[in-house]
Amino acid sequence: MRQIDVHLKLRDRDAVVRTIKAFAPVDWIAFPVEQHDRILIRVIAHDGRSQALTDTLQDALRDRRDWRITMIPLEATLPVPEPLEDEDARANLQVLREELLDDVSRDAALTRDFLILSALSTIVAAIGLNSDGVAAVIGAMVIAPLLGPILGFSLGAGLGNYPLIQESTRTLAAGIGVALAVAFLLSFFLPLNTDSHELMSRTEVRLDGVALALAAGGAAALSMAQGKAAVLVGVMVAAALLPPGAALGLFLGAQEWGFALRAGLLLTLNIACLILSALIVFRLKNIRPRGWIDQRNATRATWLNAALSAGFLIIVTILIIVLDLEQAVEFG
Repeated sequence: MRQIDVHLKLRDRDAVVRTIKAFAPVDWIAFPVEQHDRILIRVIAHDGRSQALTDTLQDALRDRRDWRITMIPLEATLPVPEPLEDEDARANLQVLREELLDDVSRDAALTRDFLILSALSTIVAAIGLNSDGVAAVIGAMVIAPLLGPILGFSLGAGLGNYPLIQESTRTLAAGIGVALAVAFLLSFFLPLNTDSHELMSRTEVRLDGVALALAAGGAAALSMAQGKAAVLVGVMVAAALLPPGAALGLFLGAQEWGFALRAGLLLTLNIACLILSALIVFRLKNIRPRGWIDQRNATRATWLNAALSAGFLIIVTILIIVLDLEQAVEFG
């Protein structure tokens, strides 16, 4: 459930009350505030109707001035409200668009802490990969902050929010760039261990790896859309990005161009899979802008980015197949 507070001018009260009543909320109350010409209306609404209610309230107040809507998630209320009978509303149990946008935008921002965490997680990952230490690789994935920009890019495409797409792209590029630079520098101090299974496995592209990236992106988007913590899912996303990125930096520093090419292809493939699956989930969850013009722009952005991700996926897959065939011929 959600507590929705509407702060507005007293003269706009009737229009807002009519809107609230039309959505049959769990409860609502209006009471005056210190300002003599203002009023506060507090609504308790089911999750399945909260998004539609807030959108309609915005439409009702679009031409008015001096109003604000705040949304607060509620854990419980007594007495327990009757469950929704509307099947469409029950199926729409998800976080509000505005809440999701705020959470994702904050995680997708390029900050000093993001860069520091990217560098530290890469150090742990590179040492773990080179020493064949599974525990170190897993620990690096726990602290890697790469989930934010992936979801930010996908949500930005789903909402047609181009500033969010640009910010997420910069953040993701910076995170991967830091990972490559740190791993490249470490390669001068760590003799490359080609006997490490953890390291050499990042030069292999298998169907289970593609499935992991697709599942991670979809699960992360679904978790965020439902308002659930995506920390554990973020480990899956990091598993698809951080180890290949660290391995690529190590191979480049050791001038192992063949291995570096394969690690780079794996990294590119995983990025495309993560973005594509997150885009699909956000689309299926009907997370889109409020206005029809914005929805049209968002649809165009979604299909464009989905097509680009799918195109990268196909191109990289073909390159990997060609490399595998050449290797088979060389050793066969």
